[in-house]
Amino acid sequence: MEKTIQVNLVSVVVPVYNEAGSLRELHLKISQAFEKIGYTHEIIFVDDGSRDGSYDIEQELAKEYPNVSIIRFHANRGKAAALNEGFAVAKGEYVATIDADLQDDPEAIPQMVELIKKEKYDLVSGWKQNRQDRFIKKHTSKIFNFVTRIMTGIPLHDMNNGLKVYKSEVVKTISLYGEMHRFIPVLAKMNGFRSGEMKVRHLPRKFGKTKYGISRFYKGFLDLLTVLFTTKYLRRPMHFFGLWGMAFVSVGLIAEIYLLVLKYAYGEPFQKHIALMILGVLLIVFGMQFFSLGLISEMIAYHQKSKKQ
Repeated sequence: MEKTIQVNLVSVVVPVYNEAGSLRELHLKISQAFEKIGYTHEIIFVDDGSRDGSYDIEQELAKEYPNVSIIRFHANRGKAAALNEGFAVAKGEYVATIDADLQDDPEAIPQMVELIKKEKYDLVSGWKQNRQDRFIKKHTSKIFNFVTRIMTGIPLHDMNNGLKVYKSEVVKTISLYGEMHRFIPVLAKMNGFRSGEMKVRHLPRKFGKTKYGISRFYKGFLDLLTVLFTTKYLRRPMHFFGLWGMAFVSVGLIAEIYLLVLKYAYGEPFQKHIALMILGVLLIVFGMQFFSLGLISEMIAYHQKSKKQ
């Protein structure tokens, strides 16, 4: 049975992994943010296998406040899995997400709800101003967001910001796995939803330590390619494989034609440029393989479509 969505309720989903020092203050700030508006709220802590006492504090908060609930993973399963579970049980007309490290300001959540209503967005993402992160994290994030904007066509400056607000139908439609939480606006767009953004304050970390590592940078780009292929190109795989196939074949042919010109116009033997000759042949072979993959993928996609009809 489908859950009944409660109007004028905002569900705040908080993924937690070893953030014991910040949870009480975060709960207080969220509660204060909603005191001034006409929306009620629930807070869903999704404990992602914490080992620092976070779960004990969450239990205390749940006993003290009826609008606080907990989902607990006994092992660390990642932020995407935590959000997925939180989205599944959220009952609100709007669903907000915020990290537990106190670097995002909960006061922005009601403002983001109002922006969704005013601009008819389906989700609003926070855009951190005056970021309080380390140099490498700040600048790798800028590069990542720039490339993501170019490749997806979604004009958000801070795609991976944990502070977001959604209409309930968005989070009930998309499904997250792996590290796909970084690309929720992309997944939302592929399902016909419209995204916006709002500038938000970014605060220095007070407790704990950052979970950021350089591995998240390159993993993010691999995940971006996965998202693009499984959404944008899933029903038209030849557009992906064919593009790369044409590029490889074209470069390979140019290299071979260049060698022919050197041979017959200037008398230079092929042996003098053997490396370029081999590279050209390999590029042509790779290009033809990409074309073959594209054709096979198109046949599979057509077959699957025919079975559904």
